[in-house]
Formats: sequence, C-alpha cells, structure tokens
Amino acid sequence: MMTGIPSGKPSPRERGQFVLCGCQGGGEAALRLRQSETLPAFAPAAWRRGVATFRIGPAGFDPPDDFFPDFVFARTVVRSLGQSSGSTVEVAAARVRELVGGGAWDAVHVWSRDPRGELPVAEIRAAVAVACGHDPAADAVARPGGLVLDIVLDSIDRWWVGWHRAGTPSSTWPGGVYPGRLPESAVSRAWLKLDEALAVFGLEPTAGELAIELGAAPGGACQRLLEAGLEVIGVDAALVDDRVAGHPRFTQWRMRAREVPLKKFQRCDWLLTDMNIDPASTMAALARVLTGGTARPRGIIATLKLPEWSRSAEIDGWLDAFRSWGYEPKARQLSTAGREICIAARPVGRGTATPRRRATRRRGE
Repeated sequence: MMTGIPSGKPSPRERGQFVLCGCQGGGEAALRLRQSETLPAFAPAAWRRGVATFRIGPAGFDPPDDFFPDFVFARTVVRSLGQSSGSTVEVAAARVRELVGGGAWDAVHVWSRDPRGELPVAEIRAAVAVACGHDPAADAVARPGGLVLDIVLDSIDRWWVGWHRAGTPSSTWPGGVYPGRLPESAVSRAWLKLDEALAVFGLEPTAGELAIELGAAPGGACQRLLEAGLEVIGVDAALVDDRVAGHPRFTQWRMRAREVPLKKFQRCDWLLTDMNIDPASTMAALARVLTGGTARPRGIIATLKLPEWSRSAEIDGWLDAFRSWGYEPKARQLSTAGREICIAARPVGRGTATPRRRATRRRGE
C-alpha cells in the first residue's frame, strides 16, 4: 500500500469482488502468468483483448484502496463493480450512476480496452461526469490519493464500471496510458519511451551527470537526456541523428557495446540500453559493464525486447540478475512501448546521491 498520499473522496461502500487490469493488446496471457506467480489466490475470470479480470482471493481478503499488484504488464488496476449498457450514451451513463450510487469522485477515467475501436471516449466521459455530478471539464489526470471512477469501454453500448485510488504515477492516467506526447523535434520514439520511464519509476537524472546509452542510434533517448542537462555518451556502430551528434554535451563511441573498454564506464551515473536484440544478449551486455569493471551507476534503465510473449516467463530471472549485481529492480511494460519491458534499477542501500560534478570532457573521450 502506498504511504504519504493525501486522501481524496471516501471509497465506495461497495468495493467489488473482482479486479480488472488493462494491458497492451496481445499481452493478456503474459499478465495472467505474472498474476499466477504474484497472487496465486486470485482466480482468472473474463479475458478480452486489452483487459484481464481476476476474482479477489482468498475469501475475506480486501485489498487496500491503492491496490496495484506487481503484474508488470498491467497498465492500471480497477476494482470492478459490474457493467453498464444502454441504447444511447446518456442511458448507459445514467445506469452508471445507479450502479455506483451517490458517492463523489475526484476524477473520471474513461478508456477503451481496444483503442483500435475508435470509440467516442470524450463524449462518453462528459456524459458519465454529468450523470455522476462530476465536472466534465475537470482534468482527466488524477492527483495522487484521488478517488477515480473508471469506465472501461468494451463497445459503444457495453461498459465495465469500477474504481481505484490513485497512487502510482500510472494510476493517475486514464487506462494507465502515458499522456505525454512525442515532440515534433524528437528524432525517434525512444524520446517518449524514456520520458514515460522517468515518470513511471520516479527517476530524476540531474544536470551535470553522465549518462551512457548502449545501442544509442538514432538518438531519441540521448536527446531526452541532453534536454535534461546531462552529459551523454552514445555507444553504437551506427550514426546517430545530426541533431544529437552536433550537441556540445554529446559524444559518440562508434563501436559495439562489447568493444568498449570497461574503464570507460567508471564515471557513469546513468546506464541505459534499448537495443533491438534478444534479451539474453542485452543482459550479457549489462553484466559485462556491471561486474567486469568498477562502474557503479546510480541508475539503470534497460529495455528488454520480447521476441515472443512467452519470454515473459524469464522476467524473474532477469530481476534476480540485477539483484546479484547489487541493484534493486522494478519492471513494467510501458504504454508507449511495444512487446518489451523496461527495467529500472537503483543500487541497494544507495538513495538519490548527489551527482558527481566533473570538468568538461573532450569530444571523443
């Protein structure tokens, strides 16, 4: 349970006996696998593209308001109260009001289980807000501690209704989908993926720190770090975009990750990698840097591709490897990413250390 989060409106009397988890379409089986390993007492129930539901167990167990189990692939977790349907949006919205009773809400989240359906989310959200006495113009992004009414759209006339208490960053976003946008100036979507990772994991790289990215081309993540004021080194045999390459705080080592002498990582504050290779190869590259030399970055952000969803069965082994290296990892599938997971890790027993200040490096150092 989260701590230190201000409370919003009181939670509903009817709490719901099922949890509904939103996920990337196609990732339902991976989510259910994580559930079976993390909370085996929960019983799988309905399963549709983009959502999976579970009956809460064991009998008598009532999860805390800000319940958000570590299923990795769950974007958001909702206490389900049932379904609403109607011949019109207004009729279905009125039935939502009947289902949830007269309670007040800090935020209303309306999201589609399958975004490919292009349902009128804004129209439905406005109708639900009016029916439930909520300001339809209020920000959809919740504040930590806020009580959220969730409407999960199965179709235009069939909705799941539930609630959750906002706690984790992603639980404040409708459907757990990151509301950030890719700037027109970004050289690749890696900019947005890193932006979400920093928000999800609560990481704050500091100006003046040194970040090294393995597999940097074309440079989207490097660009995001440069904008935060960091010194950045990109490791890649391929060239990065000119907009990144020409930055005064950027240096490229044009070689493969395994070719970089280990002593060059000694002053690294942040180590990143998002290489389009098998996850075993990514883990080997990280192990080489973190166990073969003296590098001790204060933060690691690693993307591991999943060639098949079944590779999600290896997640615990990957997390154990980070722990063996002296780091405490957290894993999540980002809403801006594809079939992959992001692992963020900090050294065990080391908090947010003050960044090491250094003299300006020579280009190519």
